[in-house]
Amino acid sequence: MTIPTRRFGRTGLAMPVLSLGGMRFQQSWSDLPAEAVEAESQARLEDTLHAAMAAGLHHIETARHYGTSERQLGWLLPRLPDPQRVLQTKVPPAADPDAFEADLQTSFERLGLTGNGDRVDLLAIHGLNTPELLHQTLRPGGCREVARRWQADGRIGHVGFSTHAPLPLILEAIASDQFDYINLHWYFIRQQNLPAIEAATAHDMGVFVISPTDKGGHLHSPSQRLCDLCAPLHPIVFNDLFCLSAPGIHTISVGAAGPQDLALHMEAVALLPRAGDLLPPILARLEQARRRALGDTWLASWDRGLPPWQDTPGRINLPVLLWLHNLLEAWDLEAYGRARYGLLGQGGHWFPGENADALDVTVSEAELRAVLGASPWAAEIPDRLRRLRLRLGGEAVKRLQVA
Repeated sequence: MTIPTRRFGRTGLAMPVLSLGGMRFQQSWSDLPAEAVEAESQARLEDTLHAAMAAGLHHIETARHYGTSERQLGWLLPRLPDPQRVLQTKVPPAADPDAFEADLQTSFERLGLTGNGDRVDLLAIHGLNTPELLHQTLRPGGCREVARRWQADGRIGHVGFSTHAPLPLILEAIASDQFDYINLHWYFIRQQNLPAIEAATAHDMGVFVISPTDKGGHLHSPSQRLCDLCAPLHPIVFNDLFCLSAPGIHTISVGAAGPQDLALHMEAVALLPRAGDLLPPILARLEQARRRALGDTWLASWDRGLPPWQDTPGRINLPVLLWLHNLLEAWDLEAYGRARYGLLGQGGHWFPGENADALDVTVSEAELRAVLGASPWAAEIPDRLRRLRLRLGGEAVKRLQVA
């Protein structure tokens, strides 16, 4: 089976609907020296690239800070020539554009792109998650101008951005019209960025969905409840079909740790012509389960009147925590919820705000309820947070709560 392609917005590239993401196949998140990369890890990546090329995943994307990913790819790409290859890396912005350019140069060196005429087809400014980072990129003399100079030199094809930002900031970046494509989050469990997809379409930008399997619910290790509700499809297949059936989306990332991880995504592509028949009954079951677990009244108003995390005592990220509560109650996404709960407070601007560990320790219920005056659920939210913490928090938290 050949993977279909879609025109990737104004880039004009024929983009396969599945892209090989470089986050999970690297040996380590640490930037190890070359001699520390193990032969077994490199052989697994070579097998993955062979399988991806054979299947038609000609788009490979990685990033400067995906540990050993760029280095490992750079060793292999010359040995596995692919005339249809679309190569992408991502480099974060910096207040000092010289630092950004140095990072860019390092990415090219790690990818083995040191010869005359070597280039990346796509460069994303990685992680435009705050107004400051967007300003560093777009200001006169900033990172976008550096990238534009590299484009003029023929070393970069097209420039886009990746983001975990709130929707208004994503829309601001799109409205600047300085980017050819966007990497963003949108999948079944997180659909808030639909207006960004619509805006990107209006600007003729390519749209790449980030990590629909992992960040889309840890679908590589789904709950039994989710498997039952998605039957006869695997949750990965369901989510791929959901994403690829949406207007405006051109490609979704396949975060493969090995060649075996391609199979379910290939199944989804084969079923894409039948998505109109396969998706509606599954969507109806998922919605019925959600309403049964949480109730119509809560679902209609749970997010009403919630303060932003910056304005909440202890910087507790109430919108994210209550969203995790909903996923847990509706579809039993415990593994995903535990991972995301743990990232709050640890992930900087990628996962801002704090989890609920501070409640009853440094933040009192009275302090929390004082900022919930606009919420119809002010009296219930503290207990919902406690139940969430008990189920998703670490062992120390659990001992504290049962003491």
